[in-house]
Amino acid sequence: MAALAQFHVADPAAPALDEASERHLRTVLRARTREEVVVTDGQGSWSICEVRETGLARVTEVGLDERGELTTLYLAALKGDHAQLAVAKATEVGISRIVPLSARRTIVKLKGDVAHKTRARWQRIAREAAGQCRRTFDVVIEEPLAPREVPVEVCVADFGGSGDWRGVRAVAVGPEGGWEDGEWEDSRRRLSLGPTVLRAETAGVAAALLLAFQAGNWGLTLEGGANAQR
Repeated sequence: MAALAQFHVADPAAPALDEASERHLRTVLRARTREEVVVTDGQGSWSICEVRETGLARVTEVGLDERGELTTLYLAALKGDHAQLAVAKATEVGISRIVPLSARRTIVKLKGDVAHKTRARWQRIAREAAGQCRRTFDVVIEEPLAPREVPVEVCVADFGGSGDWRGVRAVAVGPEGGWEDGEWEDSRRRLSLGPTVLRAETAGVAAALLLAFQAGNWGLTLEGGANAQR
């Protein structure tokens, strides 16, 4: 955690930074020789390295983190930087997969080049957030889907839904303006995000927090009526 930064490499056992990461290390962070950084392949493997005059030198064995419960956030594309905030925070709290969702009221229409650029931007944001929070598993950003294409076991965040999140591993969060009537089949399980009406980006973050927490990936539990370390 005391390392200067974390970088993505192909092989933590033989770390080599790409040109952009090398420039960020030397020019932006102004790293000094013998300062330490973390490198990871995004698949759970990592090592600590020292900065040398040229390149990096590994100073620890390669570690392998255990992957937690898989969680998926289906997130409606939002206008401006709002979706980027939700993607970054979902990455920080430990969400495994994020699927861009093209809802009827989505202002950003995920078609053609827009869909490609949106996915690429979310991938970049998730990679940057993963480095900042020191997670060693990349967030997978999937191809955009419409609600009719979402698997039946995925729950839907909806005002007035159930407060019982037990066993939930995937949830869909809507756009500004919410869901249209009939956008989801009546049999779809609805979940509440609390008693107040949330902004779309806040709803995305809240859903990510609830997913990661109840999946047990934080090592916390509400048993006994209060948070306690497992």
